[in-house]
Amino acid sequence: MNTSHILALEPGRNIMRADSGSDYETVRQAIEYMSKRFRDQPGAEEIAYAVGSSPRALTDLFRRWCGLTPKEFLSAVTLDHARRVLKETPSVMEATYELGLSGPGRLHDLFVVHEAMSPGEWKNGGASLEITYGFHTSPFGRALVMTTPRGLCGLAFADGDGDRATLDDMRSRWPNARFNENSSATKIHARRIFDASKWQRETPLRIVLIGTDFEVRVWEQLLTIPMGCASTYSAVATKIGKPKASRAVGAAIGKNPISFVVPCHRVVGKSGALTGYHWGLTRKRAMLGWEAAKTQAARSSLSATVESA
Repeated sequence: MNTSHILALEPGRNIMRADSGSDYETVRQAIEYMSKRFRDQPGAEEIAYAVGSSPRALTDLFRRWCGLTPKEFLSAVTLDHARRVLKETPSVMEATYELGLSGPGRLHDLFVVHEAMSPGEWKNGGASLEITYGFHTSPFGRALVMTTPRGLCGLAFADGDGDRATLDDMRSRWPNARFNENSSATKIHARRIFDASKWQRETPLRIVLIGTDFEVRVWEQLLTIPMGCASTYSAVATKIGKPKASRAVGAAIGKNPISFVVPCHRVVGKSGALTGYHWGLTRKRAMLGWEAAKTQAARSSLSATVESA
């Protein structure tokens, strides 16, 4: 049976507002370069040269984007981050909660409300469903925001001139729904997601999860993974009571319709290696590196506060 669940949530406190679409493209190229060369620990000059920028301009951009220099970000973006979290404690969830105590912890404070919708609607590919969509600037490139009268139902990303491909991908999930382009209407949701000044506990963001019962259970479990931390497909499978269903869990994660907000990017392979991401491994590295940098900065700040006390 296919169902729809609604979640009301209030995001946390650490998302940077994107200055422009070109900012992410420069950051994307720099992260891709650092990801390939992280073992060599390239300096700011080398990284800047690789992306056609100056060291000063790239440093200023990274400080605006995540509050760190490229060199500091390099230490956070390497794959060793995910491996370290998974190896340091016997329990992935213990590690995530331990890290959460020293930083922003969870990206979202959740207020969960479930509401089942007619199975017939989703059996018919979302017939009678009205979805409004629009493209907006985000810290991770062009973001496609999709809403229903009941809340946010889709968040996807596009590179370059790939708006049409991204829209077609998302539309294929609900082939019989009615789609209306209205970026003015979806702008408020984009701001709620990517602009921390718009986050208010009194007016939580509402999310509509549309999928099978199994998929929704997987997506809800993703919401328990704190910011700056990682889990594995097998751990998610165990948490939902299906320890032998890692492959099915992976398929459900790949179908997650609300990227970033429902943090499928925080799930890695059992060895700690980054695996496939529907919107590209570079973007997954960007998200994990950005969150790791935020957590790292928060831990350093906390350590300095404790020492001064």
